[in-house]
Amino acid sequence: MSGLIVEQIVSADGKAVDDDGGMSFIGVADPSEVDTDQLTMLERVDAILLGRRTYEMFAGFWPTVTPDEQPAAGPMNSLPKHVVSSTLAAAPWGVHAPAQIERGDGVETARRLLDRYTGAVIVWGSLTLTDALFRAGLVDTVRFRTLPALLGGGRPATPPELGLLPLTHVSTRAYPAGQITTEYRVRR
Repeated sequence: MSGLIVEQIVSADGKAVDDDGGMSFIGVADPSEVDTDQLTMLERVDAILLGRRTYEMFAGFWPTVTPDEQPAAGPMNSLPKHVVSSTLAAAPWGVHAPAQIERGDGVETARRLLDRYTGAVIVWGSLTLTDALFRAGLVDTVRFRTLPALLGGGRPATPPELGLLPLTHVSTRAYPAGQITTEYRVRR
């Protein structure tokens, strides 16, 4: 399956970040319980597209992790990476090559990548970028990894002005620690 996948880790009340812009809720479930599901999903991914802040967060973690520690580390470190940023000077994370810094418009970058790759392009986090991709109608698949916590405040995973976006349910998987992964296709 090709197209653009947006995957967000969210609280049970749909928040992607807390009031401080962080993810204070991230530690409430064991991330390793979704490893098999993540590996299956990553088999259809040809490239990763990230905003600068998410790239920096990922680049500070994934290169130091081995597939023995976290099975997703293999594809995470080896897939081509593209970072939308006007300020980033270097993006060294990558096994075969550093990440490509994409200057300019994130929507145009996503369109170019969707034309370039035959498999899916995935975006994690990167809320400013995903807001623009939702507004432009480029998102084909939405995956929510819902953690068992409520934030009350915080920011939702989608832009507030998005309005109604009909989805078709693809799959849901619940895990013992309370984490739930749900995937939807955007109806066109």
